[in-house]
Amino acid sequence: MKLAGIEVRGHSIGGVDTCIDLPELGFCFDIGRCPEFSVARSTVLFTHSHVDHMAGVIAHCATRALRGMRPPRYIVPPECAEAFRDLFDVWRRLDGSDLPHELIVLAVGEEFELRADLRARPFRSPHRAPCQGYGIWSVRRHLRDEFGHLPMEELRRLRVEEGVEIEEESIEAIVAFTGDTTIDVVESTEVVRQARLLIMEATFLDERVSPEQARERGHVHLAQIAERADLFENEALLLTHFSARHKNSDVDGLLDRGLPAQLRLKVSSILGVN
Repeated sequence: MKLAGIEVRGHSIGGVDTCIDLPELGFCFDIGRCPEFSVARSTVLFTHSHVDHMAGVIAHCATRALRGMRPPRYIVPPECAEAFRDLFDVWRRLDGSDLPHELIVLAVGEEFELRADLRARPFRSPHRAPCQGYGIWSVRRHLRDEFGHLPMEELRRLRVEEGVEIEEESIEAIVAFTGDTTIDVVESTEVVRQARLLIMEATFLDERVSPEQARERGHVHLAQIAERADLFENEALLLTHFSARHKNSDVDGLLDRGLPAQLRLKVSSILGVN
């Protein structure tokens, strides 16, 4: 599907498997079970170390090596970096293979250049385990307004001969992915509210689990999203990570029933196999 001009695919069931792919941007978030589409991604940004978000990483790395693809790049929170290295050491002993990859440890407050026009910045997502979401910024360079009337020869002279900086940088928050979280991340983190596309968990959708119980479990309830409908400035919201108790065929109806009409117009969902 294409949301806010960004291609998105994947699947997500809470406690089972989450992998969200942004093929045009060249990376995916989390790998619970290493779906086939994820193998094409050389960069994976991990939110936390729960099995349904990270267990597929060894299969991902090994499959890319088997197919002669370049070693992947894994971006992980600092809280799980040591255990992540240990995981690969154990599998190297078990499998007898090199499992080549690049490990990037990225903390909240830091920034990583995914490619020349994309930057990732983690933010804290409250959860039962240390978890971080990611804001993705599009970076563009363009000619400064004061030089817009000049011919190319003059622009070249200013830049090369006089060392004048004739361009400036503009950035736009195009994606925010919360990972597993409580609803507090909406109020505490500006990029969650303002990114062009927000990809957010909504584990519980009806009265079988209360909003209070959702918070205790480190997750979001649909009612909490509805209560904060006015905060979402995003162009599109993609809800994910639904509990396995919710059948795929029921999700749209629950969203229709649970969300204010204006917010519902922005909302899509990624489901899983159940």
